[in-house]
Formats: sequence, structure tokens, C-alpha cells
Amino acid sequence: MKIPTLYLVLFSLSIAILSCEQKEKQIASVKEEKKLLNAEKPQYFLLRPEVEKAYGYAHAVKIGNEIKISGAVSMDDEGNPTAVGDLEQQMKNCYADLEKILNHYGCTFDDVVVENVFTTDMALFLEKSSYRNTIYTEHFPTGSWLGVKELALPEIMIEIELEVYKAD
Repeated sequence: MKIPTLYLVLFSLSIAILSCEQKEKQIASVKEEKKLLNAEKPQYFLLRPEVEKAYGYAHAVKIGNEIKISGAVSMDDEGNPTAVGDLEQQMKNCYADLEKILNHYGCTFDDVVVENVFTTDMALFLEKSSYRNTIYTEHFPTGSWLGVKELALPEIMIEIELEVYKAD
């Protein structure tokens, strides 16, 4: 009778050990799944919260390694156009705002993979576009330059949007 009892005890122990190992694996799996879900959860950023809420947009959203940045325009913190009539200064103001957003996410212009420029004066933009050489010192991103009839406000001459990829 002692041998069957010993087998029964050993069998029970092996089941208990396997059960604990399985629970540990399940817990680890659930933790990893939560980590992945949190990594993919959108992270929104508002550069000028009151203005963005009034117009109904977020200036940027990060999902995983990708960041989409809404078109930056030349405006002050109250949403008033700045550098009216001066496309080059408006462009500089756009890049200054975009840099603030990139910095928020720990990025630089070297992480930009797409840049789309919208302008109401393409000829003047082409004349002033060499300023971009001071922004993109390593490489230029892909993108499009589009001449448009108008932008959100009549004083706005240029809008620049970005897509960023940040490797871990």
C-alpha cells in the first residue's frame, strides 16, 4: 500500500507543479498582452489646447513608433495669424512649432519620414524653400508640395504637416 500512496503523492505534486507553471505562463502572457496594448494606445498632444479644442483637432498623435502631426501654421497662442504677408517668416514659425512637437516626443527632424507643404503662393515658396536645408541637415523626407487656393484663415500662406517614425 505504500507504493501506490507514493505514486499518488508524486502524481499530485507533479500536477500541482505543472498547474503553477501554467499559471505563471498565463500571468506573463497577460502582462505582455497589456504591455502591447498600451504601446499601441494613441498618445495625443495639444500644442495650443484652447485653440485646438475650439477648432476640433489634436496637433499630434503617436501610435507605437509612428507620429502624425497636423499641419502647423503661423499663429500665436490665441490662434491669431502671425507674420501676415511674410511667407518666409510664416514658414520659420511653422518649423518652430513643429520642432516643439517633435521635442515633446523625443524626436528631431531627422526622424521625419513625410513632410507635406500646402501654400497659397507656390512660386514664392519655391523661392524661399532653401530654408528647409537648415531644418533637414541629414536627409530630406518624402512628401508633397501643394499649391492651394486658401488655407484655414485668409492670412495664412503656408501649412506644413509631418509624419514621423521613431525607432525604439
